[in-house]
Amino acid sequence: MQLPKALRRTKIVATIGPATSDPQVLRQLIEAGATTLRLNFSHGSEEDHLRSIRLIRQTSFELNQPVAILQDLQGPKIRLGRFETGSIVVKNGDPFILTSRPVPGTELISSVTYEPLADEVPEGAVILLDDGKVEMRVEKVDRNSRELYCRVVVGGPLSNNKGVNFPGVYLSIKALTDKDRKDLMFGLDQGVDWVALSFVRNPQDMLEIKELIASAGKQVPVIAKIEKHEAIEQMEAILALCNGVMVARGDLGVELPAEDVPILQKRLIATSNRMGIPVITATQMLDSMVHNPRPTRAEISDVANAILDGTDAVMLSNETAVGDFPVEAVATMARIAVRMEREGIRGNI
Repeated sequence: MQLPKALRRTKIVATIGPATSDPQVLRQLIEAGATTLRLNFSHGSEEDHLRSIRLIRQTSFELNQPVAILQDLQGPKIRLGRFETGSIVVKNGDPFILTSRPVPGTELISSVTYEPLADEVPEGAVILLDDGKVEMRVEKVDRNSRELYCRVVVGGPLSNNKGVNFPGVYLSIKALTDKDRKDLMFGLDQGVDWVALSFVRNPQDMLEIKELIASAGKQVPVIAKIEKHEAIEQMEAILALCNGVMVARGDLGVELPAEDVPILQKRLIATSNRMGIPVITATQMLDSMVHNPRPTRAEISDVANAILDGTDAVMLSNETAVGDFPVEAVATMARIAVRMEREGIRGNI
């Protein structure tokens, strides 16, 4: 038997998307144990998000169950442009050009949505595309033509607007884009409960968003998403300025060697606990449940260990936004949390 949600310490953040836009599914999501609903502003229009906010509040009222709304700002995600054919395949050893010029993408070249690309990315730099599925290395930089001449190290398919990461390269890009500022004002007007700032790099990023919120006459807590290598170097200074922190393992796993991510996760949770800051562990926690009704044993252990380490919340992304089993994913997470907390209270772990 599941404990009442009030007796479960660990909070569950569920991302809203096409799979959970139906009022009945949203109701079941909350009943299954979701305590915070995340709106991902990387996707959807203002109208989409306004509809979700109204639906969440209506459902929360009908269930007499308080549910927080988390606005997750997109941040300065650098992406490929669009390909003439929609997608291409690059092979190991292929030459490939990345440019900040707006060019139609082909099997030889693609534009990148970062103007100072050739000024800031040096020869020898590693470039990871589509969350690290494709890897390139810069062999030559031509600042006049604003082009990076690369060699494919790990080949694979590439399609429109896929993400581009530059691990170990310091970029001058700001954490708050013009889109983020507009979205933030929309969220503040709608009375969101939390705002998450993506790709935080330094304390100045936190000060900037807090000043924006204050200038709007609001007091909304801010969550710093730790997903850049620069942020790790200034972790405690950033945490001192935020109201919560998210271990954003997706981009962290691209910025850092994958085997470093579990170590950093434990370090972030421990530091947040010591400083009294709520911490959310996120990304691919029950990823197999996007298409399967049951998680893998490894995923169960992943969620369980994050809870035992002291995370305050665990988050579902694709599992509830676009997955086939959103309600089952929340219920599974709730069961794992209750079980781990029972053992922790008994002192058996």
